[in-house]
Amino acid sequence: MSSAVTNALRTAAILIAFTALGTGLLAYTFEITKDNIARNEAQAKRELIEQALPKNLYDNDVVHDVVQLPPTPELGSTQPSNAYRARLHGAPAALVLEAIAPDGYSGKIGLLVAIQANGEIAGVRVVSQNETPGLGDYIDIAKSPWIKQFDHASLGADIATRDAAWKVKKDGGRFDYMTGATISPRAVVKAVHKALVYYEQHGSAIFARPIPHQEQP
Repeated sequence: MSSAVTNALRTAAILIAFTALGTGLLAYTFEITKDNIARNEAQAKRELIEQALPKNLYDNDVVHDVVQLPPTPELGSTQPSNAYRARLHGAPAALVLEAIAPDGYSGKIGLLVAIQANGEIAGVRVVSQNETPGLGDYIDIAKSPWIKQFDHASLGADIATRDAAWKVKKDGGRFDYMTGATISPRAVVKAVHKALVYYEQHGSAIFARPIPHQEQP
């Protein structure tokens, strides 16, 4: 066997050994860190939910009382999303829905909509957005209290007229907006309204589903 072939085989063997070692190290690192990653992700989600849903309204671990929903046009989702169930003394207290306003000025706006069992909104938070800085980004609680307009809002009892209020004031509704920047609030108001309608139609069924560890794969 020529020296060139011998060197090539030796180099290939070294590369294979390093590849196997690297793969093993990655697998080991993932195995020893996955629990911490999962805990950190759960804590981040819990903190975000607590912004939309006051802690005094429930006493269960909302992050682990979760139902996965299929892609749901009413919530603006084209991928599966989560519904987090809040309970107080075992009774349904609120549902936190992941929703998307697909028609923001600069694309999709991700939302958490917390709806109490009586149909009132406990809180809404923007979790992702790419709106124009200084204009559309005032929908973010970190930059403006605008989003708090939804607190305690509901569909109302009069089916014939209740939808009319769910618009910005420029369009004849009840929600404030910033002059020259109506696209973002329009999108959010519409998405929150749809989430409320979805809750009215499906909230009881979502709460009736088994707790996660009882669900069949």
